[in-house]
Amino acid sequence: MKKIVPVSSKKELSIFIDFPHDLYKNDPNYVPELFIAQRDLLTTHPFHKHNQLQAFLAFDNDKVIGRIAAILNNTSNEFNHVNDGFWGFFDCIDDQETADLLFSTAANWLKGKGVTQKFIGPVNFSTNEACGLLIKGFDSPPMLMMTYNAPYYETLVEKAGFAKQIDLIAWHWDGQNYDDRSVKLLEALKERLKRNNITIRNVNLKNFKEETVKLREVYNSAWDKNSGFVPLSDEEFNYLAKDLKLILDPDFALVAEQDGKIVGFGLALPNYNEIFKTIKRGRLLPTGLFKLLLNKSKIQSIRIYALGIVDGYRKMGIEACLYGTIIKEYKRKGFTHAEAGWTLENNTMINEAIKAIKGDPYKTYRLYEKAI
Repeated sequence: MKKIVPVSSKKELSIFIDFPHDLYKNDPNYVPELFIAQRDLLTTHPFHKHNQLQAFLAFDNDKVIGRIAAILNNTSNEFNHVNDGFWGFFDCIDDQETADLLFSTAANWLKGKGVTQKFIGPVNFSTNEACGLLIKGFDSPPMLMMTYNAPYYETLVEKAGFAKQIDLIAWHWDGQNYDDRSVKLLEALKERLKRNNITIRNVNLKNFKEETVKLREVYNSAWDKNSGFVPLSDEEFNYLAKDLKLILDPDFALVAEQDGKIVGFGLALPNYNEIFKTIKRGRLLPTGLFKLLLNKSKIQSIRIYALGIVDGYRKMGIEACLYGTIIKEYKRKGFTHAEAGWTLENNTMINEAIKAIKGDPYKTYRLYEKAI
């Protein structure tokens, strides 16, 4: 007999986090999330101070067959002047009845919290975190901080009544197969920017706290017109920055600055999923930490995680300088492939720029919605 249980204990939370490991145990492209990171995301992340989340598990007798989280993102609703609810952390066996039960339970919880408009997902809080259902590109593992799911999820979600809201595109470069025009023009572009007192430099890790304050302003400004955007609070951005600092390579962490004011930044991250893939059930202890430390230098790929320019500074060549510098470092360090993503399908300016440097739109992720 199938039943839904709200997650309310540490044991149930562990079961919730671990369920995908069993579901995907035979999938060669599955990458386990780190247990400690998922636990903190679901319990102690600053998001929970102003918003609400309820996780649910689906059981068939004593066997776990699915999971979902209902997410009330008050910040998103206030910023976008809506009254929507979200779903995330969705995983399920290939069974429509189970999926329908999970979605209806999450929707009913949100209705009980006063949500009256749309039911949107998958988002693991908002578009600032991992989001989107993979619908194209199942032949390779996900890059760092990107989602992954089986192909049958698309049918489960659509048969549950959800329709496409928007697609998110991940772009790929293999080996040296990119247009390096921005590298060749890099010095000339930098000279042109200097005439406007704009310089490109690396993030100052020794003064990271002060840098973080400035970067949050740029982040919240550069993406504020994107569909579904939610500004990050000081605490949320600091939480993100603290995590990123642990894994970033300073050569790939760049800012554009005019007279001491940061007007843009670009950040590429080593693809730690290459290591996480080998860490059983996402546990760093007893051997996972050793694998992490031992294999850091063997990472072969990067993910261009973010590239944002403040309004009024776009189309000046800053984007090309940031991309050119990242490509130059990618080549110098001998990486074998790279991903940029994600970008919104309707962000024509950035998508055309990525196509111009031979980016291949190799994965597509979809956000879904329906009336609640």
